[in-house]
Amino acid sequence: MSAIRFNALKETLNRGSVIVKEKSKRSELFGKNVFNEQAMRQYMTKEAYQSVMDAIEYGTKIDRKKADQIAVSMKDWALSKGATHYTHWFQPLTGATAEKHDAFFETIEGGGAMERFDGGQLVQQEPDASSFPNGGIRNTFEARGYTAWDPTSPAFIYGTTLCIPTVFVAYTGEALDNKAPLLRALQAVDESATAVCKFFDKNVTKVNATLGWEQEYFLIDKALAASRPDIMMTGRTLLGHSSAKGQQLDDHYFGSIPSRVMNFMRDLEQESMLLGVPVKTRHNEVAPNQFELAPIFEEANLAVDHNSLLMDVMEKVSHRHHFKVLFHEKPFAGINGSGKHNNWSLSTNTGVNLLSPGKTPMKNLQFLTFFVNTIKAVHDYEDLIRASIASASNDHRLGANEAPPAIISVFIGSQLSEVLDELENVTKGKLSPQEKTDLKLNIVGKIPEILLDNTDRNRTSPFAFTGNKFELRAVGSWSNCAGPMTVLNTIIAKQLKDFKTEVDSLVDAKKLKKDEAVFNVLREYIKASKKIRFEGDGYGDAWEKEAKKRGLSNNKTTPEALKAKISKKAIALFEEMRVMNKVEVEARHEIELEEYVKRIQIESRVLADVARNHVIPTAIQYQNTLIENVKGLKEIFGESFEKYAKEQIELIKKISNHIAEINSKIEKMTDERKEVNKLKGQKNADAYCNKIKPYFEEIRYHADKLELLVDDNLWPLTKYRELLFTR
Repeated sequence: MSAIRFNALKETLNRGSVIVKEKSKRSELFGKNVFNEQAMRQYMTKEAYQSVMDAIEYGTKIDRKKADQIAVSMKDWALSKGATHYTHWFQPLTGATAEKHDAFFETIEGGGAMERFDGGQLVQQEPDASSFPNGGIRNTFEARGYTAWDPTSPAFIYGTTLCIPTVFVAYTGEALDNKAPLLRALQAVDESATAVCKFFDKNVTKVNATLGWEQEYFLIDKALAASRPDIMMTGRTLLGHSSAKGQQLDDHYFGSIPSRVMNFMRDLEQESMLLGVPVKTRHNEVAPNQFELAPIFEEANLAVDHNSLLMDVMEKVSHRHHFKVLFHEKPFAGINGSGKHNNWSLSTNTGVNLLSPGKTPMKNLQFLTFFVNTIKAVHDYEDLIRASIASASNDHRLGANEAPPAIISVFIGSQLSEVLDELENVTKGKLSPQEKTDLKLNIVGKIPEILLDNTDRNRTSPFAFTGNKFELRAVGSWSNCAGPMTVLNTIIAKQLKDFKTEVDSLVDAKKLKKDEAVFNVLREYIKASKKIRFEGDGYGDAWEKEAKKRGLSNNKTTPEALKAKISKKAIALFEEMRVMNKVEVEARHEIELEEYVKRIQIESRVLADVARNHVIPTAIQYQNTLIENVKGLKEIFGESFEKYAKEQIELIKKISNHIAEINSKIEKMTDERKEVNKLKGQKNADAYCNKIKPYFEEIRYHADKLELLVDDNLWPLTKYRELLFTR
């Protein structure tokens, strides 16, 4: 065993767990470090408190005088919690979070000092953020960008810093972050859904999109991870032969949580509770050393913030427990990767989940309205949904027999499919009293009973109905939820807007009653969107052929999938719903293509470095040992030595062949990369995908074969069996 591997394993085996004791009940910890409604009531004037609540509920602006009052209250609360600094916490287009800390401390005349924080500092900041990706929205030398307070997501304290969630926009007004378009999309879906809700309940004045994400991740010992340059540089293993035992026995899934991992989870949950992240579920996932946590559903903007915050907290907490957390969608070959299922629904200010049926035919018709419109929206924009979950890392996972395929389809279950099939045959136009009675009692009326037994899931479906919500299962574990949630809420908003227009026109022009008009429009939507519905195995070749016949897209790679984001249809959608303008859409497309190229480029360089500087020298060293052994046999046995050295000679030949293949393919990959780097934009991304990336598996094949041939005592890279099975 190499010195690096030996020392890493020794450090791991000698390490004790960080024991975490439960400090108090979770409910008592929850939100203690959040400037939530309870804290605002305690520290704010009634006038200031109401201005914040109005901003959250109605989107009203907060004037400077009230902003000053709010800032003073927020500062006093933060100081009482031991905070010394504040930051505008935002989500640039890197997919991560960003922050610049400023002290409350300021000097005053006479050589004194005080803690100061006013409304101007709360509402807007001007960070020097010129190095963040901007997709051509501004020049690199132009540092001016503004962060602006988002009052709908409460401020919180992490460590000794008051973190204020903000949007990040350019001097010219375009969004440079993930939050601003999401907020616009949520406003659009609120307006459209509220308008449709008034068909059924005039008391509805607001609709919130809700999100419950499920975060999958791997935990690897920190010392072992540090011995792997590929993990440290790319977040995944570029080389490594599969362990004899992987996940084939299904013994890790939902198994007993290892004590060291449990201590990490307890620590993480306590931190999460203090920060108001309502984590509830924890368990072992399918692959060894893979785990999952999930929260209680929240309003979508807050849920996105909480997921981004949690990923940062997980990194910090994992270091305390001598782990490295891996969010990459496919950190290990041959075993399951990680996703981030996004469970989405809509809820009203009257407490109704619009994707859950009620006790009356009218409530069930409301459910059907939002249910069918969601399916129709996904049908019309399936390629855009695929684009929203596209990334270099997620490409490894989609369709890999552990995650949904790249073909977007909707699973609703056989019983609900039968309901839609019955509705499809409803008489067009006016309904007779008997038809209306039969429809409401025999079809719409039985929906609650159907849903009681319709709880099964199709793990191969990218977009599945699971009882009272839709689950977008194809989101990658490394992703920021804001991207797919912006797209999903935008297409739903557009669809509901069109639905209301069609219903109103039938009522006005054809003198149909409202419920008859609703049934008529839903009937046509069911017909029009039928091809997106699929109940079978999404992994089979048969579905790929069937999907092609249906006209569904099958964009298997990120460069191919991202084209949908800048289609005329997509730009028109975002502009109509006032979510993004053309400049913002095209900027994001450029940034995502560039990120794809950079990630493949980095992996290419790391792979070449590890193969040439770690694998090949080790293989040569072992080969020299074999050669010396053969020479020794020749000295002993003379000309008949080949009889005794046959296996060693064959082994030397195999090692030579693998070394030659690795070196040859690295040379070709490097030369190819020089040519590819001359290209720009889409052509550059396509070339990295189709010309550079294929070398990865070819080089890996030969390196992994050497891992099996070379003496374990010499092999420099920590192996899968050590990474995945060391507690």
